[in-house]
Amino acid sequence: MKRQLLLMAAALFLWSGTALAQDVVDQMVKEANENSMLEDLAYELLDLTGPRLVGTPQMQNAHDWAVKKYAEWGISAKNEKWGTWKGWERGITHVDLISPRVKTLEAMQLAWSPSSNGIQEAEVTLIPDVQNEAQFKQWLSTVKGKYVMIDMAQPTGRPGYNWEKFGTEESIKKMEADSREARLAWNNRIRATGYSSRELPTVLEEAGAAGILMSYWSRGFGVNKIFGARTSKIPTIDIGLEDYGTLFRMVEHGDIPKIRVEVTSVDHGTVPTYNTIAEIPSTVNPDQYVMLSAHFDSWDGGTGATDNGTGTLVMMEAMRILKKFYPNPKRTIMVGHWGSEEQGLNGSSSFVEDHPEVVKGLQALFNQDNGTGRVVNISGQGFLHAYEFINRWLEPVPRDIRGEIETNFPGSPGSGGSDYASFVTAGAPGFSLSSLSWDYGTYTWHTNRDTYDKIVFDDVRNNAILTAILVYMACEDPQFFPRDKAVLGINPRTGEPREWPSPRNPTRNGGND
Repeated sequence: MKRQLLLMAAALFLWSGTALAQDVVDQMVKEANENSMLEDLAYELLDLTGPRLVGTPQMQNAHDWAVKKYAEWGISAKNEKWGTWKGWERGITHVDLISPRVKTLEAMQLAWSPSSNGIQEAEVTLIPDVQNEAQFKQWLSTVKGKYVMIDMAQPTGRPGYNWEKFGTEESIKKMEADSREARLAWNNRIRATGYSSRELPTVLEEAGAAGILMSYWSRGFGVNKIFGARTSKIPTIDIGLEDYGTLFRMVEHGDIPKIRVEVTSVDHGTVPTYNTIAEIPSTVNPDQYVMLSAHFDSWDGGTGATDNGTGTLVMMEAMRILKKFYPNPKRTIMVGHWGSEEQGLNGSSSFVEDHPEVVKGLQALFNQDNGTGRVVNISGQGFLHAYEFINRWLEPVPRDIRGEIETNFPGSPGSGGSDYASFVTAGAPGFSLSSLSWDYGTYTWHTNRDTYDKIVFDDVRNNAILTAILVYMACEDPQFFPRDKAVLGINPRTGEPREWPSPRNPTRNGGND
């Protein structure tokens, strides 16, 4: 009987509130299209502040900027500490080939890399093709004072789609075979050393190498992925595919290259880490929450524009619009700009641990994190009744936005990938607003090309409109989202029933191991 009454109340909400809801929606859509602040916010966050690697001054600057920006809009915000991290600040990376010819190389130190302690000139060598670990250890005595290449040279710098467009069937098959053979040969070369590719930087550092050279190609023109260094005393440098191949071939042909290197960075010890939390409080249901969610941190090869600057812009713009046209919500509206998502959802999972009252009172959370594209998929995340709620909340969304969205109900609960999973694993309704690709995985995800110019502002604007409407509708809904979970079926690998994923334990003191 109670269920029937709630359904009747929901139906009454849709019927009686249609005109009022549509008026609010129309105003929000108009504001987003005619008075957008997305471009200004993107400039301030991405060009002025820059990348937001956890533990860096730029990350702290971004937190402070967001609090100040929310204050300008009349929204209460704060930086909430959840842990500590290794403090580090990127400086310059400059690498020149000085022999057998002269050329400035495309190079970037990895995150948390030590500096070169001044300008160095050194020969370049590479991991040898040995038979066993004993031979490798003999070779280690030769690396002192040299830069060591630890990755293979790519057989081609052309992405697969370029080969498919222009190559002959025969040349494509040959390149695919050559690439497979090269990877297999290099993997065997690494295996013969007795160490894994993750262990080699430390081994080489202990043997006296001057630095590590690597190249993590992202399989697109001119794009490499930039992650963290595994050395503690010598620099680790990523070299662009083309220049890395040049050095590699020189070593193979016995024309030993010599490079001049200057890498600067600052170790800031241990620093506090934060989430930025802002809210528009409710006086009707103050202990019930509708949350906007996007991780604030990034890797720092680019400026973190699409991972996750665009998600951040969506949530900030949606909050600005909601504050202007829905200042007295029926549930408290809260946004979480999470720290250290890139190292394992640490900021959001810490928030879940620290705020059980928010988890208990969560009506819904909407998270955006996979690039600049317009939202094209929403999953019910394994919640049995997600179908009726999500579809109800989508109803007033403009047709040109709503029409591109595929829904999947009840879906499966996310255990990782982005911050909505921190809430889903705790049994709370968190939903991922999943975006169109725009070749995200190849060209901007964790790469040196993830910059302002890759943003598609029309798509981001649509996502801000969508988010603002979803939040408004979730606040207005007379029903509280039930936590009933769908039966997840059988795991085909184990033959056992699937289980709801468990919450992860956040790393609250990171980067120092």
